[in-house]
Amino acid sequence: MVSAGVQSPAQVQSQPKAGPFALPGKSILALGLLLLAGTLGVYLQVHRHPFVNLDDDVYVTENAHVTSGLNLTTVEWAFTTYHANNWHPLTWISHALDCQLFHLGPAGPHDVNVVLHLINVVLLFWVLWKATGYAGRSLMVAALFALHPLNVESVAWIAERKTMLSMLFFLLALGAYRWYAQKPRMGRCSVVALLFALGLMAKPQVITLPCVLLLWDYWPLGRLRLRTEQSASSSQTDIPPRSFYWLVMEKLPLFVLCLISAYLTMRAQRVGRPQYWPFTFPVRLENAIVAYARYVRKMFWPSDLAPMYLHPGNSIRLWRVFLALAFLLAVTALVAVCWRRRYLTVGWLWFLGTMVPMIGLMQVGRQAMADRYAYLPFLGLFIMLCWGVADWAEARHLPTKLLPAVSIAVLVGLAVVTYRQVGYWADNVTLWSHAVQVTDRNWFAEAHLGDALRNTGHQEEALQHYFKSLAIDPTNLDATLGLALYEHQTGHLRESIDYYKKYLAAAGVDERRYQVLINLGHVYRRLGDAERARQYFEQAAKIAPE
Repeated sequence: MVSAGVQSPAQVQSQPKAGPFALPGKSILALGLLLLAGTLGVYLQVHRHPFVNLDDDVYVTENAHVTSGLNLTTVEWAFTTYHANNWHPLTWISHALDCQLFHLGPAGPHDVNVVLHLINVVLLFWVLWKATGYAGRSLMVAALFALHPLNVESVAWIAERKTMLSMLFFLLALGAYRWYAQKPRMGRCSVVALLFALGLMAKPQVITLPCVLLLWDYWPLGRLRLRTEQSASSSQTDIPPRSFYWLVMEKLPLFVLCLISAYLTMRAQRVGRPQYWPFTFPVRLENAIVAYARYVRKMFWPSDLAPMYLHPGNSIRLWRVFLALAFLLAVTALVAVCWRRRYLTVGWLWFLGTMVPMIGLMQVGRQAMADRYAYLPFLGLFIMLCWGVADWAEARHLPTKLLPAVSIAVLVGLAVVTYRQVGYWADNVTLWSHAVQVTDRNWFAEAHLGDALRNTGHQEEALQHYFKSLAIDPTNLDATLGLALYEHQTGHLRESIDYYKKYLAAAGVDERRYQVLINLGHVYRRLGDAERARQYFEQAAKIAPE
């Protein structure tokens, strides 16, 4: 499935010659259809999966604007709200359209996620093939993207629609950029900018697109060439070479969009968010270094995957930081030594650069890293791997059938692991039970497992996991609220009051505070204390959702 052939820097844009691993057109079509069918087969099981008890309520089931369907009021709200500490109007509109079409059934939104992933697979192949001329290598990159287990979280989790929507517009913008580069015109530049803006309005993770386009200029478009190569390569491509300064200046409108998106994102992150994570910059930097290395390891060995890897805080051992840093520097040195193979430089900088907004240098959540964050950055590693292995195979004159056979074996193995990983999302109890098993001292997973058990009627089992969560972290609010709801639902009203008040004292203003105040009002009313019930209902009314 991987074609080979060494590209010199002077020939990055020329069409590859037919080599021993080249694929005819009919084979490309057949393999592409087989890839889509295999990907669909792996993910088809999500059609039967429910909503997840993590953010799906905030994004869909308990969001009155979204559940009202697609209407003018919802669209206006989508463009003006910072709900869920994000500004991503296209994502809200997408979920509202789901509710318009499928009401509150989870099957429809899950199917939409799968379709978006399949579209992204096709777009990725098309963009790479058109830019490089290598169909086999591009198909293998698309296949790794389609079937890698780390992408399960983005596809199987309805609330992560934003990741795939933003990737859709990112890939469209990347494809449109090649069209612009052939004949730079204001109209074509506007198309790229529009697609970029739409991507940012789905999820700001694509904010690094202008930097990716500079890499794309270097390879495979060949717009940025060294002086010694310009004369030799000018006849090899219909895309005129430009200076680095010119290439940066033409992207100024895109950088302006980056600044606007960064401002909106930072403003959204401050809305109603208490300062749970006051980690110092050295601590955040240490975690970022280790996380980079962990991502690379999970690309090659995708085991122990979970929806939450808790931030270790200042507990990271220094030897782990130095070991991870040594690894990253070694790869960087290797890429520098092999600078003539431009795909290595582009792939490595793609991975490092596109991960920056999500690596935790500016901590905005509990996680040390997340599988969903790899959806875009891993494309750089896939490019390095597929082009590098293909060049290596041709240089050693390996048998023609060896590399395709190995590629198929790798993809089959990934498909099996991915199918199994999708199965862990079958229900909340299965998901969080697996997370507890594959992570260490995960109070977050314990609390959410308690919630899942409580909501399925396993009250006593839920209680055990709430206490386990608090034993790991006595200050965590998820287990505290879970215990309050447990006591409330089991009729221990006075006991629930203590937990509700403990939650309110520590939580600050968040989306759950309103419901806690309402619950306290109901508790006091059932206890016959009408005055206190009124007070809590009035407090709730002051912060009632829109």
